[in-house]
Amino acid sequence: MKLSPVREEFFHYPTLEMAQRLLGHILVKETNEGVAAGKIVETEAYQGPDDRAAHSFGNRRTKRTEVMFGPPGYVYTYEMHTHCLVNVVCEKPGIPQAVLIRGVEPVEGIELMYKRRGDKKERDLTSGPGKLTKALGIVKADYGRAFFERPLYIAQGTAPSNISSGPRIGIGNAGEAKDYPWRFWETGNSYVSK
Repeated sequence: MKLSPVREEFFHYPTLEMAQRLLGHILVKETNEGVAAGKIVETEAYQGPDDRAAHSFGNRRTKRTEVMFGPPGYVYTYEMHTHCLVNVVCEKPGIPQAVLIRGVEPVEGIELMYKRRGDKKERDLTSGPGKLTKALGIVKADYGRAFFERPLYIAQGTAPSNISSGPRIGIGNAGEAKDYPWRFWETGNSYVSK
């Protein structure tokens, strides 16, 4: 499969639209061990200053959130409970918003994914935000890379025919924001996190 990065303009959409637009496209990581890639099947939008669940709520600007204040299409990685999570920065500079990639369906490098993740059922390899980063070899040091350049990038895919939406996961302490229907997934895909 020939994979190449999308153009920078791909990322110039509002955050909620971007969270849906990413579905069906391919998340790719090239490493010395080889290439691992998965079709994006689940995302969550985080709307920055007004979203209690966002790291940039209230325009909180820290070393960790700094990349979100820049242009769209860049990598925001952070660690949560020993897992690295990967996000796509959205919106214009100064508007700190991002989309978390929650699930991918393996399309290339599945043997490498098994090597990294161990003896799992195939659907458990990448059906969650920490699982997929480990399987693809995405690490905290990828922070600040451009998703339109190698070695960590989004490649062209095909939009799903049906998209479902609902509340985001694991943000119970975010007040009313816990109920916003800003999680999107390919309807019926078995690699959506449970």
